[in-house]
Amino acid sequence: MIELVPKELFFTKGVGKHREKLTSFELALRSADIAACNLVRVSSIFPPGCRILPRSTGVRKLKPGQIAFVVISEAATREPHRLVAATIGVAIPRDRRLFGYLSEHHSFGENEETAGDYAEELAAEMLATTLGLEFDPDKSWDEKKEVYRLSNRIVRTQNVTQTAVGDKQGLWTTVVAAAVIVG
Repeated sequence: MIELVPKELFFTKGVGKHREKLTSFELALRSADIAACNLVRVSSIFPPGCRILPRSTGVRKLKPGQIAFVVISEAATREPHRLVAATIGVAIPRDRRLFGYLSEHHSFGENEETAGDYAEELAAEMLATTLGLEFDPDKSWDEKKEVYRLSNRIVRTQNVTQTAVGDKQGLWTTVVAAAVIVG
């Protein structure tokens, strides 16, 4: 069995607009600096001990044509003035020998902060359930963050979010957000 446990990843995002939906997606991938790779979607586990690299460092590790594993979120619209969002959230446990979670969220009508907070909350809730932490799903994200912080078991949450407003001329507008595994 081949052991493929990633050691490094980076977050990226982009937006593209075009009359063709596929080209709009391609342009969003170009904006995110990952269009030259063959992307393979994977599920949402943040590997134990994995390091988050700055986008610029991660992009330099990619080679054209490379197969790159990604957790990716995308959303597209051709409705003028419609707000779209794509976001990836991450929750990392304090004990780096344990795995964390990545979450994908895509939506319409949510601004960057709302979509990003939701993705972080999804990832944190998934991690909290594996760590056996109690949480009240009816509490606000800020209240849950405080519970997680006080438990001292979830060390960090963050997100990368791309939003865009649908093109006023009706071009396809696509947003992407991704966690890209590079090592």
